[in-house]
Amino acid sequence: MAKGTIGVTSDNIFPVIKKFLYSDHEIFLRELVSNAIDATQKLKTLAAVGEFKGELGDLTVRIDLNKKKKTVTIADRGVGMTADEIDRYINQIAFSGAEEFLEKYKNDTQAIIGHFGLGFYSSFMVAEKVEIRTKSYKEDAPATVWTCKGDPVYAMEETQKDGRGTDIVLHIDKENEEFLDETRIENLLKKYCRFLPIEIAFGKQKEWKDGKETETEKDRIMNNTHPLWTHKPAELKEEDYQQFYRELYPMSDDPLFHIHLNVDYPFHLTGVLYFPKIKSNIDLHRNRIQLYSNQVFVTDSVEGVVPEYLTLLHGVIDSPDIPLNVSRSYLQSDSSVKKIANYITKKVADQLSDIFKKDRAQFEEKWDDLKIFIQYGMLSDEKFYERALKFALLKNVDGKYFTLDEYKTLVKENQKDKENRLIYLYTSNKEEQYGYIEQAKNKGYDVLVMDGQLDVHFIGQQEQKADKIQFVRVDSDTVDKLIRKDDAPTVALNDEQRTALSTVFESQLPTMDKINFIVTLEQLSPTSNPVLITQNEFMRRMKDMSTMQGGMMSFYGEMPDSYNLVLNTAHPLIEKLLKDEESKLDEKITPIAAEIKSIESKRAELNGKNKGKKDEEIPTADKSEAEELQKKIDALTNEKKELYRRYASENQQVGQLIDLALLANNLLKGEALAKFVKRSVDML
Repeated sequence: MAKGTIGVTSDNIFPVIKKFLYSDHEIFLRELVSNAIDATQKLKTLAAVGEFKGELGDLTVRIDLNKKKKTVTIADRGVGMTADEIDRYINQIAFSGAEEFLEKYKNDTQAIIGHFGLGFYSSFMVAEKVEIRTKSYKEDAPATVWTCKGDPVYAMEETQKDGRGTDIVLHIDKENEEFLDETRIENLLKKYCRFLPIEIAFGKQKEWKDGKETETEKDRIMNNTHPLWTHKPAELKEEDYQQFYRELYPMSDDPLFHIHLNVDYPFHLTGVLYFPKIKSNIDLHRNRIQLYSNQVFVTDSVEGVVPEYLTLLHGVIDSPDIPLNVSRSYLQSDSSVKKIANYITKKVADQLSDIFKKDRAQFEEKWDDLKIFIQYGMLSDEKFYERALKFALLKNVDGKYFTLDEYKTLVKENQKDKENRLIYLYTSNKEEQYGYIEQAKNKGYDVLVMDGQLDVHFIGQQEQKADKIQFVRVDSDTVDKLIRKDDAPTVALNDEQRTALSTVFESQLPTMDKINFIVTLEQLSPTSNPVLITQNEFMRRMKDMSTMQGGMMSFYGEMPDSYNLVLNTAHPLIEKLLKDEESKLDEKITPIAAEIKSIESKRAELNGKNKGKKDEEIPTADKSEAEELQKKIDALTNEKKELYRRYASENQQVGQLIDLALLANNLLKGEALAKFVKRSVDML
């Protein structure tokens, strides 16, 4: 029996392997199964070029789990190894046999996977002892057993073994006994090995017989050796793509479209990408693309391979040209990766463009689901933005679709404001903003539906890039001011009337958490509503953006919602209410207003006397007098407000008009809604 020391530069190599070399212990199975596949592929290549003349026979890679012995065995019937090869490829860490083999047979080799050098040593992350039992395909080469207990010392001697190939026996340590669970191993095989090109058997198939589950004699094969992306597109039908999607994502809805990737130059890339249906939070649907290297699963974090916005796509990418680190877990920056990313971006854009041109009806039918992909791409990638301008769509409240150029042509005559800007009116909720939509349509305006997760960002981008275009939500102002074509009509009320109306309605506004109301007066059409609620476009848009972006934008998210309660001074109900208030309060309000005016005159005279003086130069007596005058003004003003408040509380129409406006904006709820219903019944 031979003994020796593994050729490493440090006795601490094994702790490094266990803790730092691989990011996740579970990938030991991927590495060892990949090596087994690699050895099998080598044998097939040697047979193809005539260097192996024996029978290939059953090439199945077998995984065996023995809970009693606490072992996991990975066995193949590939090329095996001689004692010299063990010394070269195992005892000399990081000397890769696969790389040497690839160079020698670069014109004939079949999908050699294991060219990373350290794959075998991942076994020491989970095992206290590892055995290699191997026999080379070469004639007269004796079988060899190699044993190591996770330190640089190994033992190697001849042994007996039936047939060529290699068995890797892992004696699992106490810290990793989770890998002695059948379900755990099964899940790892499904995750990492489900599409490897050689059949992998793990146990036997089971069936129900006589009321219980029993094992059959048939191997349970864990992988699909010829996954869909390895076929040529001409060999496949639409149902094949649908079936493969269900295989990848069993609980998902059917996808919208698929794109088959198949390129040999200037890099190798195959795969199938799908546009899934996204119903809610986009983050829940990201990172669903699986990256493979010659059918070996690598990762589903593919931001380095596909542009960020395309991480919303689902499917598979397989490329041997993507450089990976030793653990095959992290992608490195590389020109090949950039070329692949550019190719995928162009391929996606071209496919969408082709579908739009060939079958616009189908494209429009699926637009609501496609929109998030296209908008995300336009926001993230300038090249994609330029390509998408031809097929990005806008949808109006009538369910009609327009390209950006088509919509500009549609509204350019009727929706220009006095500054010659095109105003694109939109709704973010057709049901809640129905009344505002109807008012806009009654004026001949078109209204878009912009209710998607990225619409607020898309709107900002369009306003920035397109010349003289502004998006305005239909409830952000009164209908006459949404598209201002002329100067606003003047409110025909004096200051006392303005104060009276404002104070009457302010006194009856509800108190709501994180909501502020500002009462404004406008001279609208007599046929417009008497009281309306609008929300400033800029502040609302900033708050919407803050919910998605956070960071600096979170400042806006913390601010209360601010609404304008607009009183239409031209409406008969407001005119009648003002006259009623004047008839009932004039006798009390007029003397108070006159007294306030007199005191304000005295204060103005006092301020005029001390104008230009510094604070310390103003006589103390004058300061005291000014304070007393202000106190009297405040007291009289509060007296006026109290009179208006009492009037408003006794006049049911005030509360009714406010509640109608709140109800139209979905802001009337709970107890306030119940009181409104009761008041409505009483008034009837």
